[in-house]
Amino acid sequence: MSTLRVTAEVLTVHAHPNADALELAQVGLYRAVVAKDAYRTGEAALYIPEQSVLPPDLIEELGLTGRLAGGGADRVKAVRLRGELSQGIVCRPRALAEIDLARAAAEGTDFAERLGITKWVPPIPPTMNGEVESAPGLLPWVDIENIQRYPDIFTPGEPVVLTEKLHGSACLLTYVAGEGRVYVSSKGFGAKSLALKEDPRNLYWRAVHGHGVAEAAARLAERLGASRVGIFGEVYGAGVQDLPYGADGRRDTLGYAAFDVSAEVDGTVRWLDAAELLAKELPVVPRLYTGPYDIERVLEFASGRETVSGRGLHLREGVVVRPAVERYSAVTGGRAIAKAVSPAYLTRKGGTEYE
Repeated sequence: MSTLRVTAEVLTVHAHPNADALELAQVGLYRAVVAKDAYRTGEAALYIPEQSVLPPDLIEELGLTGRLAGGGADRVKAVRLRGELSQGIVCRPRALAEIDLARAAAEGTDFAERLGITKWVPPIPPTMNGEVESAPGLLPWVDIENIQRYPDIFTPGEPVVLTEKLHGSACLLTYVAGEGRVYVSSKGFGAKSLALKEDPRNLYWRAVHGHGVAEAAARLAERLGASRVGIFGEVYGAGVQDLPYGADGRRDTLGYAAFDVSAEVDGTVRWLDAAELLAKELPVVPRLYTGPYDIERVLEFASGRETVSGRGLHLREGVVVRPAVERYSAVTGGRAIAKAVSPAYLTRKGGTEYE
């Protein structure tokens, strides 16, 4: 899940093809449906992204009472309005009436805390929960930003790799070579430097044992001369999320696919190519494209049918974009990595978003 930032943005306004009283306000490559003539191209307004949870007073002010997602009808979610995908909310709250939004846009001011907007945290099912312990040696995963919000992470023509983004639950494993110690965690617990104590009922530990992930990490640490190796994979199947890829998370056919590797060698942590290092060790996420970066091609690959099962059982969640050669990004302030999510995935009915 990407980080939450509620910022002022300079808009580009487009006509809505199916509604005379509506328009489309563009932020990055996102478009949000707005009332006609409420905004003009070049003007600045606040952009509240998907997965934001709004306080009651702001919901009432924006006229969105009872119209947002979640049990509290307070969460921003992608919707289709008169046939057009609307991602996020564009507005000018009264609380910011005295703020120069154009200047705030240039400065990148984050208004989330001031407006009482928080990031939605998915619920944790019992199989993904458990007793935790401090894990200072755990190699962390990073939040992946959406390419549509930050299209300049990559430059046109730059060599990139697209892998399929799976709808499961991220499993973080760190092998500490000097101790022979294994830490297993989820994305949420891992962000707090916590690991799950071993439990045969736990989803992540079941996947680790079922696919020999710890053993693969130990062999990789020896090959690389690494003091620590992190293997990051997606656990999937029926009972994990609503897109099962033909696997059954409630039985022994729990699915697992590695999507990233990090290793500490001589005191430096590096990100490495999971497909290259783990091809003969573990299942890895499908690689869909290798070639020059083109945003339209990325968005095309984000949609369609999944390829994990080999049978196209259901829609694809999206893709993850990486440079062919790992590098730093000034846009993200860290790794150059991004995701593009399928509109069909965002607007599907009955979807689950456990983490």
